[in-house]
Amino acid sequence: MKRREFLITTAGALATPALLRPGFAQEAEVTLKLHHLLGPQAPAHTQMLEPWARSIEEDSGGRVKIEIYPSMSLGGAPPQLVRQVADGVVDIVWTVNGYTPGLFPRSEIFELPTIFTNDIAATNLAMRELFDEFLAPEYEAMHVLFNHVHAGQALHMAREPVRTVADTRGKKLRVPGPTGNEVVKAMGATPVTMPVPDLPQALSTNAVDGALIPWEIIPALQLQDVTEYQIEGPNMTRFGTTTFQVSMNKARWESLPDDLKEVFAKNSDEEWLRQVAQIWRDGDDKGIQIAVDAGNEYIVLTDEEMETFNEALAPVVDKWIAEHTDFDAAALAEAAKAAIANNAS
Repeated sequence: MKRREFLITTAGALATPALLRPGFAQEAEVTLKLHHLLGPQAPAHTQMLEPWARSIEEDSGGRVKIEIYPSMSLGGAPPQLVRQVADGVVDIVWTVNGYTPGLFPRSEIFELPTIFTNDIAATNLAMRELFDEFLAPEYEAMHVLFNHVHAGQALHMAREPVRTVADTRGKKLRVPGPTGNEVVKAMGATPVTMPVPDLPQALSTNAVDGALIPWEIIPALQLQDVTEYQIEGPNMTRFGTTTFQVSMNKARWESLPDDLKEVFAKNSDEEWLRQVAQIWRDGDDKGIQIAVDAGNEYIVLTDEEMETFNEALAPVVDKWIAEHTDFDAAALAEAAKAAIANNAS
């Protein structure tokens, strides 16, 4: 689907807020609706979006109020979040870029294995560093407040363990978007694209054999009950990652006075991106502990086992470069590697 066709205006009914922000004594000048796909108990909601919104409200002196609507409670499905914010059906969204394939091709470079390995903060900062030069053209329909990644794609298997790339051949693995498709194909498996809320049922009904997703989501979806094995590489090395955005409707952003824009900028700065990285790392650590406590087997691949994956996945970046001819994909790939290395913690 072409970008322009995807962003055609659509109407949508707004539901009653699922979670209302605490009010200030004075009436807010600006009330914003933030819509996202996960439940109100997910760490992304409680530890990232909620504190971020509260900090903005406080720093604005009560002039801004942000109402958060989790679980797609304003209607629609997760792949529609980008269209909702572009059309002004909602004011702000937090969403997965890969749920709308083809709209954010430049940002995909940060999702690829060998580009992303395990450094969340460095990748968040690299996306910010390269935004104006490389990424901005694909976000013209909205104003990006910040991009980030999660702790990286690990393997969750329902019934069979995985120790080398040979073990993934012939399996059906859930992926979040197009870059995950290429990773899974390189493993010799069949990719199945679906939003993360659909995963537990897919695992329990054998629609998929496993999934590429971080540990953080385990408690939110109770994945410990529908999987038996959690697998990652040495030193928390992962098989790529997922990019996210927190974006505001462009017209809504432009209507804000400059001092309120500064409040949003202050609360979405580089220090915040480092905090986001730590939030996702902490959530990941808690998630894997829940799986282990439930009796699941936590497998850390040896260097030799991981090398079988590295060899299979090495061509994925080259393929991505070859397929993207409408911008300088090779230059972006090199810039991404350099920026991540320069920001390494």
